[in-house]
Amino acid sequence: MNCRKFIALPLMVLSMFAMDAHAQKLKNFLENKDSSFLWLGVDFTQAKLIGDAAAKTDAIVDHEFTALNQVIVNEQKKYDVPGAFHREKYNTSITQVNKHNEGINKDALLSDESSDFERLKAEDITKVVKSYDFSGRHGIGVMIVMEGMSKTSKSASMWITVIDMDRKNVLMTERYIGKGQKWSFAWRNYWLATIKSALGDFDDDYNKLKTKYADTKDVEDPKPVVAPAEKKEGKTGVATKETKKPAKKKG
Repeated sequence: MNCRKFIALPLMVLSMFAMDAHAQKLKNFLENKDSSFLWLGVDFTQAKLIGDAAAKTDAIVDHEFTALNQVIVNEQKKYDVPGAFHREKYNTSITQVNKHNEGINKDALLSDESSDFERLKAEDITKVVKSYDFSGRHGIGVMIVMEGMSKTSKSASMWITVIDMDRKNVLMTERYIGKGQKWSFAWRNYWLATIKSALGDFDDDYNKLKTKYADTKDVEDPKPVVAPAEKKEGKTGVATKETKKPAKKKG
């Protein structure tokens, strides 16, 4: 009896279950309202502040970005991150995002180009996520990657992003345009209003997003490239006949 067949079959079944569980990770998250997630904060590393030449970039990078992220955590009822994802349970950890934001080039923050408002692609968001170290973190993380902050249009473009922290994969990322607060003179409150607006729109679209991503498979990790084995130098498999010298005649 060949035992290999009996061993291979359960292994194949287990492999199929594992692949299915991975492929359904986003779908399960969107549909399971009892599950929790980790709020990572707002990443400003790709942000462009458009039409605000008088902005004090030193203060913005050194203080305002960190303070803005802290307000979202502290004022949970006003900036209802879990509510936008139709659930109540969630945890917060904005330390990593704050560290990334501290490294922003202050001179490159300002822009006069209106095209900077919507210049990023989903691939750019993936690069941002890959730059993070989620060691020790497991499960689903949610992050907003800010794109354009336009004083001219009084709005901000941003990407609301769902992350598989175990694999550092983007499961979903969608661009939203948040409206600014018309009568706010405080820099921080003005842009907080855009984030609140975007989260509200995401909340409204939640059921549509569940339908959109119902059959989407999760991103698979790239398979390692196996280098071809080097050929060993040796004797060929072709047999060679030994030629004998003719014997000398006696005489």
